[in-house]
Amino acid sequence: MNWQRTVNNALVRFTGFQLNRVGKAGSTSAAAPAGEERDPIRPPADPVADRLLTAPIFILSPVRSGSTLLRAVLNAHSMLHAPHELHVRRLTVGFGTSLSEKAMDALGHNRADLEHLLWDRVLHRELVRSGKSFVVDKTPANAFAFERIATCWPDARFVFLLRHPASVARSWHEAAPDRRTPQEAAADALRYMKAVQRARRALPGLTVRYEDLTGDPETETRRVCDFLDVPWEPGMLAYGEQAVIQKGLGDWKDKIQSGVVQRGRDLPASDQIPEILRPMSVTWGYLADS
Repeated sequence: MNWQRTVNNALVRFTGFQLNRVGKAGSTSAAAPAGEERDPIRPPADPVADRLLTAPIFILSPVRSGSTLLRAVLNAHSMLHAPHELHVRRLTVGFGTSLSEKAMDALGHNRADLEHLLWDRVLHRELVRSGKSFVVDKTPANAFAFERIATCWPDARFVFLLRHPASVARSWHEAAPDRRTPQEAAADALRYMKAVQRARRALPGLTVRYEDLTGDPETETRRVCDFLDVPWEPGMLAYGEQAVIQKGLGDWKDKIQSGVVQRGRDLPASDQIPEILRPMSVTWGYLADS
């Protein structure tokens, strides 16, 4: 009714809120919280028509594990475009009206399908503008959504980047000491480590260690190139000024600014590993099982 529309418009204008009719039980509301998976997550119905990207590459790693360094190294390759963290999985789609929802349903699309189309288009646009062959996304939070990413792009390739858990936690604390204590940093970083480990168990991929990357960059970058089926290029080891620091990167800021890969910090001693991180240190081979 017109009076209802008038009241709703006034609410939006003065409060920023609007009233929506409650749907039938089990129906999806357009006002569902962002990021909530409201529809079945499924692979593309028609991969050729539904996806523009071919074999996108995802670096799954905890925070502060050297993913920015690896991104810079890969971006120096003539065939690999590795932009900054894109967080495309946080892009959501809303129908707006029941008519648009019915129209999309008639085409065979649910909300998750449309979000996948959007994600693919955003990454594809970045790739096309770069003039390269493959896109690399290194957003650490992608580890929490590895199942959906693998469903969205069935041909996706995954590189798992590991670093000593205690080094990750220390760097995470040093990045913002006023925001998290060392104990809080360890607990928060562990969430990412557990997500990466779940992804490693579930998905095929290549595991790279930050310590190996900085200790023997040529060997490790050759391994990555072999896995990605691209030729190795010497320029990956001296990537110049293309990796401009955009935010504090703690103990490897100088390595990126120098434009060459250099060895990282020494590994923490056993007694320097927080108790909460000892099981993961064993799982990732940084600490012997006692």
